[in-house]
Amino acid sequence: MAVISGNDEAAVLHGPRDLRIERIDRMQVGDGQVRVEIHGVSLCGSDLHYYADGRNGSNSLTQPTVLGHEGFGVITEVGKGVAQDRIGQRVAIEPAIPNGSTPLTLSGHYNVCPSVVCFGSPPNHGLLRGSVVLAAEFAHRLPDSIEDGVAALIEPLAVAAWAAARVGPVLGKRIAITGAGPIGLLVLQTVIALGASETTITDVAPARLEVAAALGATTTLRSGEDALPEAAFDIAFDCSGHPGAIADAARSLGPAGILALVGVPGRAVAEFPIGAVQRWELDIRGCFRYGPSAFADAIALAGSGRVNLAALVTSTYPLAESAAALEAALTDPTQLKIVIDTTSQGPQ
Repeated sequence: MAVISGNDEAAVLHGPRDLRIERIDRMQVGDGQVRVEIHGVSLCGSDLHYYADGRNGSNSLTQPTVLGHEGFGVITEVGKGVAQDRIGQRVAIEPAIPNGSTPLTLSGHYNVCPSVVCFGSPPNHGLLRGSVVLAAEFAHRLPDSIEDGVAALIEPLAVAAWAAARVGPVLGKRIAITGAGPIGLLVLQTVIALGASETTITDVAPARLEVAAALGATTTLRSGEDALPEAAFDIAFDCSGHPGAIADAARSLGPAGILALVGVPGRAVAEFPIGAVQRWELDIRGCFRYGPSAFADAIALAGSGRVNLAALVTSTYPLAESAAALEAALTDPTQLKIVIDTTSQGPQ
């Protein structure tokens, strides 16, 4: 893709804790594409790993890269084949873009296709900049009921919506959730909105459990102090990635239960209760990013008010203070979601 004249201000990561505000070239809008002027980006755990360590899992920073993949903005330009009336639309950005011709993509499994290119995953520039260009179908229109201050959180809500879709109907089900971070809290709200009869959520942080209780959790449990009941739930979502929590989630399931793995494990789960999986015919379902309909589902949940995104936004920073925002996310345990307002010129 060729660059055109003009550039955008961006937060560019050069190495661990070396984030610089620089000007980068803008890209040309091609056929079937749109340019989105970025208005807001929320920080994710992967952004924190890249910022602090220069790597996230097996992916490392090999060249200066713009961070950020949770964002929204306004369409300002369209390419050939895209309706002109899309200009001016507020949109949430689906940041993981697949090659549209692979068998996995054509079969509806584009989220697990190796061809996927994700904004903010080095060496691909992310959303902490003035504008991005992407395929029009990955710019999802937002209703007016979703305010600018929370619109960037549609992406993590899509993760939760996809996890719920992976387990099937939750109406009347007893649900356990391990991990009350942003994704766990969004899964909690999603299953409540979809009719779960009982929700129990665990975490090590009392402040996060207080938020969960305020959002409607039936029961909150302090990990390490309060045991998650065994064989008591129909569906369990692990949203922590912690090996002990994953094992606890599996043990919490009754016969024919479903375990959804949403969190990303940092290491192998050595003591997984495989005997219970066999004995009780438990189903284990991986959940990776989001698949077809996840963004539409997320927008419907937030747009109707059934999911409260504002409850998760704990701070807002301007683009110029992106490094301070990342430091706050790393060091302040009271933070849930930090939003960077890319249109702002000063502190919020």
